[in-house]
Amino acid sequence: MTRTTTVPVAARLSFLDRYLAVWILAAMGVGLGLGRIVPGLGDALAEVTVTGVSLPIALGLLVMMYPVLAKVRYDRLGSVTRDRRLLVPSLVINWVVGPAVMFALAWLFLPDLPEYRTGLIIVGLARCIAMVIIWNDLACGDREAAAVLVALNSVFQVIAFSALGWFYLSVLPGWLDLETTGLDVSVWEIARSVLIFLGLPLAAGFLTRRLGEKARGRTWYETKLIPRIAPFALYGLLFTIVVLFALQGDAITSKPLDVARIALPLLVYFAVMWAGSMGLGRAVGLDYPRTTTLAFTAAGNNFELAIAVAIATFGAASGQALAGVVGPLIEVPVLIGLVYVALAARRRCFPSPAAVGLPAAAAPEGSTRA
Repeated sequence: MTRTTTVPVAARLSFLDRYLAVWILAAMGVGLGLGRIVPGLGDALAEVTVTGVSLPIALGLLVMMYPVLAKVRYDRLGSVTRDRRLLVPSLVINWVVGPAVMFALAWLFLPDLPEYRTGLIIVGLARCIAMVIIWNDLACGDREAAAVLVALNSVFQVIAFSALGWFYLSVLPGWLDLETTGLDVSVWEIARSVLIFLGLPLAAGFLTRRLGEKARGRTWYETKLIPRIAPFALYGLLFTIVVLFALQGDAITSKPLDVARIALPLLVYFAVMWAGSMGLGRAVGLDYPRTTTLAFTAAGNNFELAIAVAIATFGAASGQALAGVVGPLIEVPVLIGLVYVALAARRRCFPSPAAVGLPAAAAPEGSTRA
């Protein structure tokens, strides 16, 4: 065994990545504090919209996702689309297992709170297309695989979100003799969310790589340009978190017991989806990068869409909207914790360099690495 394999994972991360959990928790605290102590801040931020989309959140997400998508080697996407061991489990987990698990947990933990229960079910239907790219990159997952799975989730989101909402909020509860709730959301609203939060940074990242490599070559692009723009992914993430929690800071801090009740099924959901997907990926023979990608795309949710749908359908002050906001309050620290779990377990569960997808002496690749 070489010496590099014995160096702790944390010691091989950059300064920004090593203390990422600290920065994220600090951003959450700043956002909650601002939303609580600055009168009308949440309402003011909520009013800064373009065609119903929060401009501050959209800006933060675009800045966050662009550097990661600029790192993707688009010429390698073909190898991902041919990997049925990855694509089939991902589609089944995201569009069959995930919504069903959230539906079951919502009814199990919140049988007496229909508004929060409905909000959680909506969160379960909104499969992740944004922050999962950050978590996957920090955990050294397969960037190309993440790009493909996120694109597939986007297509299925446009096609299936409304139908699944109708099924899980109206049809299935009726079959089980449970309370039913309606959901009215147009395909255009979903498509618009996908276009803004994924389409724009994807196009920008693709063009940056194509033009950069054409002008100066791949070596310059990956050793000079990428290290310069990579830290902006973290800056965008922290800005998004501050804005998101400032929007609902007063609601979250004024209802701690409600937040706790909503948080419990979310904690179970993220743990079950991530651990189950990691186990499935290893069982079907995927390497570490693609197993990690499968797990994070399964565990993450598109909270931007869930919050937008809840507000548009039930109102900004509704319990459904609060449940949507609590989603990232729990998801962000839990998934960043799972990033560290994945990195720590990498050598133990995928011991060979070939399985890990990195040379034995390679350092893990975080948000500030090329």
